[in-house]
Parts: sequence; structure tokens; C-alpha cells
Amino acid sequence: MTAIAPRPGAPTRPPRPVPARPASPHGVSARGASARRGIAPRLLALLLLTAALLGTALSGAASAHSALTGSDPADGAVVATAPQRVTLTFSEQVALGDDSIRVLEPSGKRADSGELRDLCSGSVVKYGVDLRDGLPDGTYTVAWQAVSADSHPISGAFSFSIGKPSATKVVLPKEEPGGGLVGRLYDIGRYVSYAGFTVLVGGCAFVLVCWPRGASVRPVQRLVAYGWVTFTAATLALLMLRGPYTGSGELGDAFDLGVLQGVLDTKTGAALTSRLLLAGASALFVAVLFGPYARREGPGDRRDLVYGLAVGGTIVAAGIAGTWALSEHASTGVQTALAMPLDVVHLLAVAVWLGGLAALVVALYREPSIERDAVERYSRLAFGAVAVLAVTGLYQSWRQVGTWTALTGTAYGRLLLVKLGLVAVLLGVGWISRRWTRQLAETVRVPSDEQRPGEAPEATDGPGPEGTDGEGADPAATADPAATADPAATADPAAAADPVRAAQLARQRAAVAVARKRRVRDADPARAGLRRSVLAETAVVVVVLAVTTALTATEPARTQEQTDRMRAATATAVPDRPVDVSLPFDTGGPGGTGTVRLNLDPGRSGGNTLRVAVDGADGKPRDVAELKVSFTLDAQEIGPLPVPLERDAAGRWTARSAQLPMPGDWRLRVTVRTSDIDQTTIDKNVKIG
Repeated sequence: MTAIAPRPGAPTRPPRPVPARPASPHGVSARGASARRGIAPRLLALLLLTAALLGTALSGAASAHSALTGSDPADGAVVATAPQRVTLTFSEQVALGDDSIRVLEPSGKRADSGELRDLCSGSVVKYGVDLRDGLPDGTYTVAWQAVSADSHPISGAFSFSIGKPSATKVVLPKEEPGGGLVGRLYDIGRYVSYAGFTVLVGGCAFVLVCWPRGASVRPVQRLVAYGWVTFTAATLALLMLRGPYTGSGELGDAFDLGVLQGVLDTKTGAALTSRLLLAGASALFVAVLFGPYARREGPGDRRDLVYGLAVGGTIVAAGIAGTWALSEHASTGVQTALAMPLDVVHLLAVAVWLGGLAALVVALYREPSIERDAVERYSRLAFGAVAVLAVTGLYQSWRQVGTWTALTGTAYGRLLLVKLGLVAVLLGVGWISRRWTRQLAETVRVPSDEQRPGEAPEATDGPGPEGTDGEGADPAATADPAATADPAATADPAAAADPVRAAQLARQRAAVAVARKRRVRDADPARAGLRRSVLAETAVVVVVLAVTTALTATEPARTQEQTDRMRAATATAVPDRPVDVSLPFDTGGPGGTGTVRLNLDPGRSGGNTLRVAVDGADGKPRDVAELKVSFTLDAQEIGPLPVPLERDAAGRWTARSAQLPMPGDWRLRVTVRTSDIDQTTIDKNVKIG
């Protein structure tokens, strides 16, 4: 709908003179020009400001999503002789290169071979590097750097000593990967890409599902275009910054083609590249939506395009959302096969709800004659999106938090509570918006310029002719035919000869146009109330997006609690010493009694030698039909880890490579079979340092 032309025969009055102001370069006052600016750039500026603040806030925050849970030698350990290798154990899968683990002598010289060894087994994530022969005594520094499975860089360092501690010349960099200027820029880029995706997908869904006429409205077109440009530019920036973000931290490396090639070979690099390709496909979708689709006026003319746009747009949007699901939180942890598709649905629901809200704000402010049916259709669409968010969000919260205590005891849980509170506020303001929606008039009634007291206002009961700017007919032209004419042609000869007077008349006509547009916008009180409530919703949305971005940069509560338990087990483990265990057994058959004696040396995490002796009831060594030994760390769900035994003599067995990946309270299980049917199993908890 457009502004309403004066009634036929209605008199027109020349504009009243106003005090002259300095003319702007274009003959229109700065105030009038400001009034003509769209709200979409202001929304974009607000998003960028929030992104900058968010990047600053997150620059010093810990964002590790995988953690070092153990090492061999342990941090601070003093060993008598140099170990064959140094191993590191992590809480989750990580990506490392040949130079990711460095062992440095007291002099600062490399002590390792530089070749990474993958020692992972089952659920144990373990990597190591071999050490060179002939290492001198002293304190050695182990510096490591990795990328966790959900794309965040992590790093750390610890030391151990050979023989006895000594001074060291090793100086480690103070700045961690993912910090500094590069880290702030990367965090800003992540927020901006989320916001651009939301506006792009939500704006297109709003036009296609709720307000087809909006495809020809210029402010809505601008909003979606801004969303696409923002999303694409942020994705490209993230791809370039990825190398220094996970590596050197130097901004100049963003333009190094060698670094970029290394990024493209990673999971996150592939996701960002796919996102850029899908951004190109979305540009084609937007071109069709605001081109051929917008030019077809009747519903029947558009029907053949609606199906193709709906299917194609859904595929492209789901593909973009999938690049996040495949490379971030949803791709790690428990139930990833279910978590990733639900994460895609969650992201799409967020975009439809919040991006559609941004489009509604622009429509209410720049095209106030938007039909009531369109607002009601969006209200129903938003309700469905919120229902989807409630289901998927509940599942994701359980998956990432796990326990009630983690909600208040971890940074992730507290951020999640803040987000839930903001969503509750958003739903409350949305309920107010729904009340205003029910009160909307079917048509917009606008007082004409010449309306006298007691006269009924004029009504807009349908779309008017579209103006060249896509926002409907120019209000100034409909309110005052002289407003579109050349000022020199309509003014008196004196004004034509006076540039100041001509500029004054131009400002007056611009003011009339702005006032006319505001009368159209504010004619329906319910629409004015709806605008205010929707604008309030949009402000809360900006904060919600910021908190969501912060959540993706915070270690999930479930992972943090698991890591804390692992570290606690390490902290409470006993010092290194051989473990001696004596276990009486009785298989229940003839001659089925005896004792199993086990010696685990040196009795610490890593490689051990296990010696097993079986004695009969008379105390003499005896063979048994079968003997099995295994270790299980129940607290971390590791094991059972079977130990292969080699028979040395009657009643004597040895295992020279009994590997225990981390310290803790391990459950030792021994199974003894003395005949074909007589067998028993004995469990014993032992503390491993």
C-alpha cells in the first residue's frame, strides 16, 4: 500500500515560509535527508557495534573445548633416566601436526624427533613424540598446540626433569592461540556471520511466506542484500583469519597463500569454503526473489516460482546451517548423529524467527501500509519457529550441560541461563506484539493535508502505484503536486533568482514529504504500538545473538565437568611406586584354591611391566588353564584394557607393555580358570600415579 493522494478537488496550499537554514549540497536539509535513510543500515550498524563489543569481551575468555588430562612424564615429575617418548592425553579428539608437540632442553634446543605419533586407542585420545638419545640431565619443557574437534585452538606447556631439576633458558610466548587482535577479529567475524545468515534467511522467508508484495519493496530488498553482503564478507574474513587464529597469531599470515592452503585441508577450512559456495547459490536465489518473482503481480503468476524458490531456498539455507553443525559443538560429544541434524533445524528456526523479525521492523517503519494478513502470517510462522526452538534447544542444552549442577557451576551453564532469560523476555515482548497485531485495522486511515475538524480521515484500502524507489508513490508528490516540480519553475521569479530562497522552498517541500510519510506511518495507533514492541524485540535479539556467539566460544559444561574429574583424579593419585597386589581365589573345583600375586612396575600412567605369579594352596607355583588380567578406569569410562601375558615358567607370567593412559583409581580384574568348567573372577581397585 502507498500514501493516499488528496481528494479530488481538494484545495492545495503553498507551504508556509520557515526561517532559512544553510542549504545542503543537494538542496535538501540534513534533517530531511536523514529522515529518508532506511532503517536497515542502522540495524546493520547496531549489529557491527555489538560484534565489536563482543569480540573485545571474548578476547580474554578461555575457549578451549578439549583439554589436556594427562601426560607421561607428568607435569613436574623427576625421572631417573630419559624416557623413550613424551605422551599427552586429551579429553576429546584434537588435530595436531608434526610440530604441535615440542620438547625443549634446558638450553632451548629441540629434544624431540619432530615426528608425531598417534597413540589413540578406543576412547583414549593420546599423542606423543619420541626423544633423541643421549639427553643431558635437567629440566625439560613440553610446549603443545592443537585444534579441538569443534574448531577452537588450544595450547599449553608443562615441564619435567631428568636426574634433577635445573634452570632453563626456554621462553614461551605469552599470547595463546586464538587471542590478541586476530582472536578479537575472528570473534567479531563469527558474530557478524551469524547475524548476516539470520537476516538473509529470515528476510527471504518473511517475503516468500508472509508478504509476497514485500519482494518489490526497496527497503526490504536492501535489508536482505545487506544480510547477504555481511554474511559473505564475514565468511571470507573467517577463512583468511583461520590460519593465524589457530597458529601464529600474526595478522599478516592472513594473506599468506601457504597458510591458507593449510587451512583448506582442515575440517573447518572445508566448512568455510562450502559456506562461501553456498553464499553464491543464495545470491542467485535472492536475484530471482527480487527479480522475476517480484515483477509478477498476480498470485497465479507467482505460483510456478514459489515452489522452486521454497525448495531451493530451504536446501541452500540448510546447507549453510550444516557447515556450522559439522564443524562446531554439534560435531563432538555424545549423540553426534542426532545432534547435527537437530542443530541445523535449530539454526534455521532461529533465522526464520529473528531474521523475519528484522524484516518486519523494516516494513513497519519504511512501508507502514503492510497488510494485517502479512503480520498475522508472520506471527503464526514465528510461533512455529519458537516451538521448534523449544524442542531442539532443550535437547541441545541437555547434551551440552548434562547435570543440574553444571547450570550454575560452569561458565557455559551460566551463559545458558542468561540466554534462557533473554529468550523469556523476548517471548514476553512478542506476546505484547501479538496483542497489537490483533488490534490492527484492515486499512490505514490517514488525515489528509486539508482535513478539517469533524471530517473523516481518508482510508488506504489497497496497494497504490509503486514509485521508482520501490516504497510506493512519493508522499510529497501525492500531497503537493508542486513538490516534484523544479523549485525555480514553481517559485516566484524573485525566488528563482535567489538560490537561498530556492533552497528554502526545497527544504519546505522535503519537510512536507516527511510529515506526510509520518502521518501515514502513525495513522493506525495499533501499528504504532506494534512498531514499538517489535523494535524492542529486535533490541533483545541483538543481545541474544551476542550471548549465542559467546556460548559457541565457551567450553561446554559436560566437557568441563569431565575434564575437572580427570584432573581431580590426577591430583589425588599416589606418587610413582610399584604396585603389589595379592588376591586369593577359589574356582570351586578340586584344587581350585590358591593365590594370584601381581607386581606393576613402576605403577604410574604410561608404560608398565606387569609380573603375575600363581601359587597353589601349598604355596608352590602352579599353572592354570587360563589367566586373564585387565584394567578399567570407571570414572572416565576407559576400558577394560586387556593385558597380554607371556608365560615365563610354571605359574609365572609377564607383560612388558601394560599401558595405563592416565592416573586414577583403576579397577584390576583377574580371571582364573583351573579346569574346563571351574573359573572365578576377582576385582581389586588400585591407585595409579
